[in-house]
Amino acid sequence: MPRLRLSPYPLSRRRFLGATAMTGAGAVLATGFPMPAIAQGGRPVITHGVQTGDVTPGRGMVWARADRPSRMILEWATTEGFADARRVVGPAALAESDYAAKLDLIGLPAGQQIFYRVLFEDLASPTVLSEPVTGRFRTAPAGRGDISFVWSGDTAGQGWGINEDWGGMRCYETMRSLAPDFFIHSGDTVYCDNPIQAEVELDDGTVWRNLVTEEKSKVAETLSEFRGNFKYNLLDANVLAFNAEVPMMAQWDDHEVVNNWYPGEMLDDDDRYSVKSASLLAARANRAFHEFMPIRPTVGDPERIYRQVPYGPHLDVFFLDMRTFRAPNGPNDQIRPSEATTFLGAEQVRWLKQALLDSRATWKVIASDMPIGMVVYDDWRTKGTFENGANGNGPVRGREHEFADLLRFIRDADIRNTVWLTADVHFTQANYYDPNQAQFQEFAPFWEFVSGPIHSGSFGPNDMDDTFGPQVMYSKAPDGVNLPPSAGLQFFGHVAIDGATGVMTVTLKDLQNVDLYAVRFDPTTGEGTPI
Repeated sequence: MPRLRLSPYPLSRRRFLGATAMTGAGAVLATGFPMPAIAQGGRPVITHGVQTGDVTPGRGMVWARADRPSRMILEWATTEGFADARRVVGPAALAESDYAAKLDLIGLPAGQQIFYRVLFEDLASPTVLSEPVTGRFRTAPAGRGDISFVWSGDTAGQGWGINEDWGGMRCYETMRSLAPDFFIHSGDTVYCDNPIQAEVELDDGTVWRNLVTEEKSKVAETLSEFRGNFKYNLLDANVLAFNAEVPMMAQWDDHEVVNNWYPGEMLDDDDRYSVKSASLLAARANRAFHEFMPIRPTVGDPERIYRQVPYGPHLDVFFLDMRTFRAPNGPNDQIRPSEATTFLGAEQVRWLKQALLDSRATWKVIASDMPIGMVVYDDWRTKGTFENGANGNGPVRGREHEFADLLRFIRDADIRNTVWLTADVHFTQANYYDPNQAQFQEFAPFWEFVSGPIHSGSFGPNDMDDTFGPQVMYSKAPDGVNLPPSAGLQFFGHVAIDGATGVMTVTLKDLQNVDLYAVRFDPTTGEGTPI
């Protein structure tokens, strides 16, 4: 267990941020902040590497950031030597987006390794170009090709930042070593409510030393501070190398804004915030998220996060947003559905039902930012209010009404081969939802896999809720609260789909790339068999 200054009492993972945020900024400021990249010879500089995301058989988003007003230029090829390079002139990077720019590459060959290099042209001196930064990614297969991807969540939370003495955010390098086709970041991509202090003393007497920046020295309130949280993660060498090779498909949860937030919440009891409206903070956070994540904007709805990413005949991925549309957190005990039991929201539920119904993919992966049957309390001290849908054993109540309706629809529409992937709770677990063991039984059995954190404090395990009959098939969690990444309890999951057979294998893994638990799924029946 680490000993955090000004944190004299043990906390749950979701309330620990209050303690970490109270650490003084003096020590942080005393160490100085890393200087931004400085232009050499008057040329633009690409400041935070390159990223790709939301890759499909013929498209891929490419992201980069310059240090000044400039225009993004991209060259791509199917050979590493760029012998067949094609040039695409992209958007202008302006102050309004903090000089970040994204380009939606279209017309790409399916199932092909794409090599690219990004340059920025100085808008004040159009003949002046930056040095190029290169990356690569594989487009989704048009046919029944093999697929490999990883997922996890929770980056730089609970005060655990970039410790270069330890090797930085090492789990990103572990994932990169598997050469996955893409990465699902299941939320808490940044921790805007968890400031980073320069040093944390651990129980063994050693010191965890964080890289610190000005924007991470306090809770994020301004748009610049929210942007700074995304920039912080991009200072890590492991993350930069990972992003240059592995497309990121991201969703958000709560810490992109503030712990356990909901629309309309007022932070009157949190002295860290001068901006009290969670909705105002969320608007700024959403803008920063879309600026710094390689997410493809939804036409007509630029703030939208839930979406479908088709990845060839074997796979569709459905990204949920369990934050934007929820009603206030509360006892979650309503007998009947109402506006007070909203969680995904009617529009998102309609979209998900129709998208699942229309999908012809062998496997339908639902990327959820919170688990279904694991209880997450809004207030860990009283345990009388709830943050997610689960509210303890018993019949369907509160937010569970939405899940009951959705699961019943999936069964009645005979939508097969759905698998849920999530993170959030900072340990890893495999849950089999069995209607024969459930209070609510009007659904077909399915699996949910939980894995994380990728670089944050380790917590767990959580209480289980028998409403939908989750059976814990495997679990690994720390014996303690907020263990540092150096304790080794960092987790991610790997999914492999065999192109020829359609068999899908889900494996829970740890920081050392050790296989902890695996399930093989039959594409004909959808049934999973532990292996």
